[in-house]
Amino acid sequence: MFFLKELPARAMIENYSRQFKELDVDNVEKTLITLRNASLLLRELEDYFAQYGLSQLKFLILIVIDRELERTSLTSAEIADRIDVSKPVLSRTINKLLDDELLLVKADDCDGRVKHLSLSKQGKKTLNTLLPDYYLLINRFNL
Repeated sequence: MFFLKELPARAMIENYSRQFKELDVDNVEKTLITLRNASLLLRELEDYFAQYGLSQLKFLILIVIDRELERTSLTSAEIADRIDVSKPVLSRTINKLLDDELLLVKADDCDGRVKHLSLSKQGKKTLNTLLPDYYLLINRFNL
């Protein structure tokens, strides 16, 4: 997250550009604004998900399973390939989603060590409740 409350003034960036010749003042200014807006959006999303007892990571796990067009489940390894988070954090979060009955787990028919995770009815209902306002929140932001 980006925590600067006040962005540097353009004059400050221009001053640094005299010292750092490769610095593109316009690009740095636009990037800082983008970082700030993205940070504000992430904070709003965290607050939004918290109203439903979820975190952004829990939501991301639900959405990556749901967005599969040809499948209804993913393994934890497949989820890890789609979400940038450590395996221990992912494992704990998946266990919480299982405890909250938002996910179902089923052993693979060929290899019992492999577990397939799918959305439960409650998981689908929760996701369908979240998505309209989630997209409205994102749509409001102009990055």
